[in-house]
Amino acid sequence: MRGLEGKVAVVTGGGNGIGRACCERFADEGMDVLVADILEDCGAQTVAEVESRGRKGAFVRVDASNLDDNEAMVNAAVEELGGVDVLVTAAGISHAAYRSDDAAAGRLTGVQARAALGGLAEQFANHAYDDWQRVLDVNLNGTLLSMQATARQMLRQGRGGSIVTISSIAAKHPEPVPPPYGVSKAAVWMLTLHAARMLAGSGIRVNSVGPGFIETNMTKLLQDAPEMMAPMMATIPMNRMGTPHEVAAAVAFLASDDASYFTGELLHPDGGFFTG
Repeated sequence: MRGLEGKVAVVTGGGNGIGRACCERFADEGMDVLVADILEDCGAQTVAEVESRGRKGAFVRVDASNLDDNEAMVNAAVEELGGVDVLVTAAGISHAAYRSDDAAAGRLTGVQARAALGGLAEQFANHAYDDWQRVLDVNLNGTLLSMQATARQMLRQGRGGSIVTISSIAAKHPEPVPPPYGVSKAAVWMLTLHAARMLAGSGIRVNSVGPGFIETNMTKLLQDAPEMMAPMMATIPMNRMGTPHEVAAAVAFLASDDASYFTGELLHPDGGFFTG
């Protein structure tokens, strides 16, 4: 990808899954990477992957929903790696108890699992507000906070930059997941559009990647349940789940100069999900 070598990327949620794949891809492209995650051990593992590719890596512990943590994240990128050229907002949760390092956390339980299997009315009527709020705090508010902190730094640097948010096919289609996830991802997409329009004149491009069904711990419920896997696979013309590295390839494209005339766009690595 043109224009990435020698630059600095910040990746929230970089400790696992799509976030880690993005960090690895950026290092392969010759970038230094700040890994931001709430999980320190996972973040350290990603830093090791970056450094094994011959690039500088650094870790900062960040609760995506915390304003001060996001400010500290950008400051760390400046102090340790010299600035910020690319931001990827990969931090996200499917429900309040989700942890990206725990495959079991991807298996919804209780009312959530019943909803995924058909108890939709019960799910909507009884979904806990605290769970709703936590998902939006991380997925939507966390995206906003990291974008704002990064945009301020990019404006100070005066050389533009690229921001890539992580949305989902659930932003456009109500998938069998708890409602706050899809709502938060739809809001991330609209936030991307607003930011793209407002930052374009400053040379900061803002785009989004909306993955389909990807092999991560977040989709373990689907992967482990044949009664859910079969109908899900029927919606994918390519007849397989995607990989985090396939998503990272789309992210790298949008971050690069090969996408220099892209802003306010949403790419779906989804195996053809939206062809029907």
